[in-house]
Amino acid sequence: MPFFSMSGSEFMEIFVGVGAASVRDLFEQAKKRAPCIIFIDELDAIGKSRAAGRGIFFSNDEREQTLNQLLAEMDGFDTSSGVIIVEMYDIDEAIDRVMLGLEKKNRVMSAAEKERVAHHEAGHALVALSVEHAAPVHLVSIIPRSVGALGHTLQLPTEERFLMTRSELRDQLTVMLGGRAAEEITFHGEISTEAADDLDRASELARQMVTRFGMSERLGNLTYGKRVTGRFLESPFMPQERNYSDRTAEVIDDKVHRLISEAYDSSQSILLTRHQELERIAQELIQKETLDRATLGDLIRESSRLA
Repeated sequence: MPFFSMSGSEFMEIFVGVGAASVRDLFEQAKKRAPCIIFIDELDAIGKSRAAGRGIFFSNDEREQTLNQLLAEMDGFDTSSGVIIVEMYDIDEAIDRVMLGLEKKNRVMSAAEKERVAHHEAGHALVALSVEHAAPVHLVSIIPRSVGALGHTLQLPTEERFLMTRSELRDQLTVMLGGRAAEEITFHGEISTEAADDLDRASELARQMVTRFGMSERLGNLTYGKRVTGRFLESPFMPQERNYSDRTAEVIDDKVHRLISEAYDSSQSILLTRHQELERIAQELIQKETLDRATLGDLIRESSRLA
């Protein structure tokens, strides 16, 4: 559908009334092209508190008129106008929906399950915020999704990546195991099935590091296993043909186990050191169910100040 994009600073003019006229013009165009989407970047250029810090005689300046007009246009639409105003919440929800599926708020967890899932996701988030090589945490939630997850920690990279180093992959393993480590610490060794997907992904990544990426000093710069391909179809997920000895298989298993163990120990060490922050994030998750990056930062700073 048509997409209108402007910066908030483009509405600000030296002559009073011009900014408000620009807002009216933008929304008139949008109504003619409806259904459509309007995206206004840098909205804070005009969206601060009206007449903040100024006398009442200065409340009708250009910024004030522009903001008033914008609010009138946004609030004045009826539901059939076909013009959508694209808020940050909508963008976040779209990302979650594509990556994780629809929210399943009718799937009600017991208080005990909610506490366990909150600590599990808090563990992922806190470890991701602690290791050197990890994509920034975008949000953490304990709202169940249609893909089957009872909670999730969403990390979004700041740039497009085409390769990863051994250190980055090790940190990725550490983050994957942060949920299980948090459960074991919090519930005194009484672990649950919540980490099943994490363990599956971590095991596969560790095995790929050993057999496909040549990241084991003992096994050297070799690959192990050959994908069985069909005549017309080839996929990285197809079964592999074993082309190494039983002795090598034992070495591979040992190295994979060692990578997982080292990553898990790192996760536990981080969470034991930052246990107060882990509890603070988990309790906040139980209350609010979803925390964004800014809220996580505030919680960590508050925990550090109280320590």
